[in-house]
Amino acid sequence: MKIRSLSTLVAAVAIAVAAVPFGAVAQTAPSRAVIPTAEPSPILPVYPTVAPGYGAPEARPASAEIVGVTQQPFVGIALDDAVAMALMKNPDLAVSAANTRIAGYQIVEAKGAFNVRFNLQPSVTHSSTAPENAFFAGPNFGPIVQNQQQIAGGISGQLQPGTQYSLSVSQSRIDNNGVINAFNPYFPTSLNVALTQPLLRGLGMSQARQQLELAVLGSQASSQQTLANASSTIEQTEDAYWDLVAAWRNVAIQEDALQQAIAQQHSNVRLAQRGAAAPIDAVESSEQVATFQDDVISALQNVATLQNELKMLIVDDPADPIWRANLMPTSPVLQLPPMPTYEELVSTALAHRPEVLEVQAQRREADVQLAYAKGQALPQADLNVQWQSNGLAGNALPPIGGVFGTQTPPPYLHGGLGQSYANTWGNKFPTYVVGVTLSQPIGNETARGEVAAAREQQRIGDIQTAGVKQRIEFESRNALQAYQSSLSRLYAARHARETSEEVLASEIRKFHNGVSTTFLVLQRQVELAQARGRELQAQTDLNKAVVELQRASGAILAANNVNLATLGGEAPK
Repeated sequence: MKIRSLSTLVAAVAIAVAAVPFGAVAQTAPSRAVIPTAEPSPILPVYPTVAPGYGAPEARPASAEIVGVTQQPFVGIALDDAVAMALMKNPDLAVSAANTRIAGYQIVEAKGAFNVRFNLQPSVTHSSTAPENAFFAGPNFGPIVQNQQQIAGGISGQLQPGTQYSLSVSQSRIDNNGVINAFNPYFPTSLNVALTQPLLRGLGMSQARQQLELAVLGSQASSQQTLANASSTIEQTEDAYWDLVAAWRNVAIQEDALQQAIAQQHSNVRLAQRGAAAPIDAVESSEQVATFQDDVISALQNVATLQNELKMLIVDDPADPIWRANLMPTSPVLQLPPMPTYEELVSTALAHRPEVLEVQAQRREADVQLAYAKGQALPQADLNVQWQSNGLAGNALPPIGGVFGTQTPPPYLHGGLGQSYANTWGNKFPTYVVGVTLSQPIGNETARGEVAAAREQQRIGDIQTAGVKQRIEFESRNALQAYQSSLSRLYAARHARETSEEVLASEIRKFHNGVSTTFLVLQRQVELAQARGRELQAQTDLNKAVVELQRASGAILAANNVNLATLGGEAPK
């Protein structure tokens, strides 16, 4: 018979077991225990003689001080101040904030493509041309000498939809000694308006607009990355702060245990001197004193390590005086937030975590790339429209007698530069040009490759978005579980510590009444120190769990009044 599912398998096993008679099962058991064989001789490894003659040196205890700091007075530091210093001076965060400012400058740079460009071109030209005949010659068949003074200026630019425009004005004064000139000097002027409008490729999403939108989205992504780094920096700083709180409290716990051990050792010495206790009791208590003394030194070393870790987070200058400070945390225990549901925590995180906004900006970058690439795959079809109005006026010369008759230029051509401009504004001599530029590369592999790459970027964005959401759910689960567990652990650890205090007090009373031993008293001292340490660790873990809950929900930035403009210690100029 083929088993098709786990439930079917379980049912089949249950039926098979029920079908076996109880006696048959009993008969399968051995009637007596089997005598085990002798254990084989262990095979020991061969090891070398290491450092022959080695012996521990005669070391004397050093001073119980923290290296590199002024021992007294202690310098108090509040949690808010530590976080503010980290946000202003943390080196990694300062670099991230600088990159965000660079991204903002890149937006300004991209906007420059849409700036109106002003141009001005003054020029002076002198030319002398050899005479060719009696009509194309200067006076007395001399060279044709022409002097031209010209100035041209205008504006040009482009709009975000891809439209390119230009507007220019030019004016000249020309002095020419040619014998057949009708004017000397004369003043040509012109007004030129040109417009190029993409109809297919580049319509709506020009390269300049693409660069601007990518710069804006890149700045958004960089800003959210900086906020995510700020969130991590705050978490690291607060964790280091609460670790330092626990380290100093642990020093106090170990010192209290040492004092109790010393008091017990003095009591045992007095009892041994009176013959009321064995001398070995005094020796045992002395051993306990040495053990607790070692614990005090280790606790103080941990304080030094954690002070340096906190200083690394809040200082960016190795010469900062805070490195010499013996830091002492002064902030009280964090206020416990209300217990959110898992669904509430995830919903809040998805709305406020900077990582979500960062991947959304990156996904929109891929959309912009795809829109531009699709536009580049289209044929080029640009509409070109140009209007030019020309003007002319000058000092009219008498006609050459008998050759061209007696006609003279019309009155509107008589005058100077003002008359020439009047002809220009009046559109006396217009020119209109309308045309279309068509172009298409055969195959267009460049655009096809850009479209395919942009689609892959979209897929990457979708994968990253899903990954961030999954990570948020993962971190939310862990943060909420850690918070719940820390609350329960602190409750249990506090109860255990209170019980240990009562047990030690009772054991000391029994010892003084002669119904207990030194070993038991010392054991109760160790148990109390351990219970106090577990309570301290539970409280520290609870503080960290609150911090992690704020970070996981995205509320840590608002709770610490994070200002993106001042992160890293420098506001934008």
